[in-house]
Amino acid sequence: MAVQNSSPALSAPAVSPPYPMAHPGYGKRTAPDQRPPCVDDFALLPFRERYVAGFIERLPEGAAMSVKCLAKQLPLYGQQAISSALTALSVAGHLRRVRCAVGDGDEVRWVFRTYWSRTAHDNEWWANHLAPAPVREPVPDPVREAPPAPAPVPEPQPERPAPAPVTFPAPSPAYLALAGLGRVDARLALSAADCTALEALAERWFARGVDADYLTGALTAGLPAHVDSPVGLVRHRLTGKIPPALPTAPTPPPAGTPVRRVMMECTECGTPGRPEALPDGLCQPCRQPAPPTTVPAATPPAERDVTQLVAGLRDLLKAP
Repeated sequence: MAVQNSSPALSAPAVSPPYPMAHPGYGKRTAPDQRPPCVDDFALLPFRERYVAGFIERLPEGAAMSVKCLAKQLPLYGQQAISSALTALSVAGHLRRVRCAVGDGDEVRWVFRTYWSRTAHDNEWWANHLAPAPVREPVPDPVREAPPAPAPVPEPQPERPAPAPVTFPAPSPAYLALAGLGRVDARLALSAADCTALEALAERWFARGVDADYLTGALTAGLPAHVDSPVGLVRHRLTGKIPPALPTAPTPPPAGTPVRRVMMECTECGTPGRPEALPDGLCQPCRQPAPPTTVPAATPPAERDVTQLVAGLRDLLKAP
């Protein structure tokens, strides 16, 4: 008689869900210049940082690196503990959080990445790695791009062409504005030599964003009834009434220029900045902890005058 096996079947082992990946262009990025992995890569770190570093090391390229995602996968620690561990790993030289501009023209967008290095690096290494890559100009091939050999000169030689007329460069806008002052107000009529001598001072005004109308109005406003030295008055006003310099918007690179645009951000609070302004991946407020707040001691209540209190009570009892 066959004996029926009443023991339940073994259940299939539980499979951990895959780690969430970031959107394309975001997430973990592995830094170069790393030593081969070994068992004591993070041996000098505290237990919590060593645990988090080992987990990040095993994550694939492009994995989500937000504090919330890491805390969901590491049940031993909450989001606050994970954030503190990432700050400590940034100070130790293992990671940097950056913002990268991708795209061209009007389609430029910022993506957020976390560069991870199993091998700890100092601030200088990270600054050089995240600095904009220089644009390399193509080196001409001396063989392929050599100029063709000159053709032999036929005999007899052709007649030489007539020399081209001598042309003078066009006057600058600053020179033209000075030359036109006498037409606006005869008291400021300048000679050609005066305009040449004052041209450099007037060009400083144009360099600060003003035009010829603005310059003319500033030089001709409020003139005295008689001007003894027009060149001296104009020189004085060009020097003393120059407008303030205004910041100019950065010039965008030409289309098709391979420019690497990377901006580091503070690992603790996310404030963006240049690598040299964020040593250890932290901004200045996050590197300097807030001073402890002192609670003022409670002032004991003032002692009451018992005699005065009793006298007041007696007066209340005598009142009708």
